[in-house]
Amino acid sequence: MRRRPNYLAGVGVTLWLFVVGLPLYVMLGAGVQSRPDYNAGGPLGFPDHFTLDNYVDSFSNGFGRYFVNTLIVTASVVAIVVLLVPPLAFTIVRNRGRTTSGVFRLFLLGLAIPAQAVIVPMFYVISEAGLYDNLIGVILPTAAFCMPVCVLILTGTMRDITNDLFEAMAIDGADTRRVFFQLVVPLSKSGLSTVVVFAALQAWNGFLFPLVLTQSEESKVITLGLYNFQTQHGVEIPGLLAAVVLSTVPVLLVYLFARRALVQGLMGVGGK
Repeated sequence: MRRRPNYLAGVGVTLWLFVVGLPLYVMLGAGVQSRPDYNAGGPLGFPDHFTLDNYVDSFSNGFGRYFVNTLIVTASVVAIVVLLVPPLAFTIVRNRGRTTSGVFRLFLLGLAIPAQAVIVPMFYVISEAGLYDNLIGVILPTAAFCMPVCVLILTGTMRDITNDLFEAMAIDGADTRRVFFQLVVPLSKSGLSTVVVFAALQAWNGFLFPLVLTQSEESKVITLGLYNFQTQHGVEIPGLLAAVVLSTVPVLLVYLFARRALVQGLMGVGGK
């Protein structure tokens, strides 16, 4: 039996592609136009003359330094999360004691506390520690606010590992360290990928902590550096959108390489 075409679904997909594709077209098209051409053609105008001057000017305006700072913050946050969250999640899953349950509830409580609510005491703590206007002062609170969600994701992943596997490892005489590295970590790759992508996105797109906890040009990250394209006479839109394109490339690369594991981790299939 021949099925009739679903015209309504086709119209919906077309509208969705238009909604998603139009901003991408504006961003990519403006980045390869000069400012006079952009002013003449408007946001939807097709570029008559392609130029990469906007991308070159982005680096001359300090984008390279902001990019490196953001990369340092992101890599450091991911490293902290990867080093601390898997052992913590493993302990929570395998230990049913009151102390462990209390620690897990404490992390769950962190999900309900927005960064905006603690930014003032965070500012005083970072200042008293001598970390103000330092990338370390941005890295530590960013990693701390990533950990509750990461612990929740990874504990859900590790709970999918059956007890039969742990018992088999125990029969073979494996200690806790061997169980963790040879059983738990390999079967938690999807959850680990989800944690890495989540932490990287939070660190790369972070705005509040860099805004409040840094001041000098040497400590600026990309989200703050985009302000340099705004002057008293207006906004350098082609240059700004070129910098936005450059800032999204690393995030897209991370997503492309980890998208399958990311979807599996968010669906909760974990080690299955």
